[in-house]
Amino acid sequence: MKTPPFLPVLIGTGFGSGFSPVAPGTAGALLASIIWIVLYFLLPFSILLWVTAALVIFFTFAGIWAANKLESYWGEDPSRIVVDEMVGAWIPLLAVPANEQWFWYVIGAFCLFRIFDIVKPLGIRRMESLQGGVGVMMDDILAGIYSFILLIGVRWVIG
Repeated sequence: MKTPPFLPVLIGTGFGSGFSPVAPGTAGALLASIIWIVLYFLLPFSILLWVTAALVIFFTFAGIWAANKLESYWGEDPSRIVVDEMVGAWIPLLAVPANEQWFWYVIGAFCLFRIFDIVKPLGIRRMESLQGGVGVMMDDILAGIYSFILLIGVRWVIG
């Protein structure tokens, strides 16, 4: 078997987290959450929101590219590709408030995203039928969007 190129592997596997022997998707989402928490402590909150949005946009396109490259080596939507989980985990983090409760929202964002990603309700499963890298990325993006909507709803209710 040929070895795939390094850059698509680095991006596609979420900096190697996709090689986790147990729950690689959860490992990718957890790494994305940890990256966000580190950035939370390094950046002003208003900048963090812009950086998070930039991460979502950049890694969506990079993930599509990487998945398209890696599917010819590893097959269709292999579990090692977790950049989609990273992007999906970052989307609901855009709903985290800048208050003392922020960490609970991060935990909620992670849990909601993983639930939507695993259960795949409300058309999420249908996104997997899209071809190539777009299909790899879109189900997790939609799971992230649903998680974002729920977290915004929680923020509205709590006040």
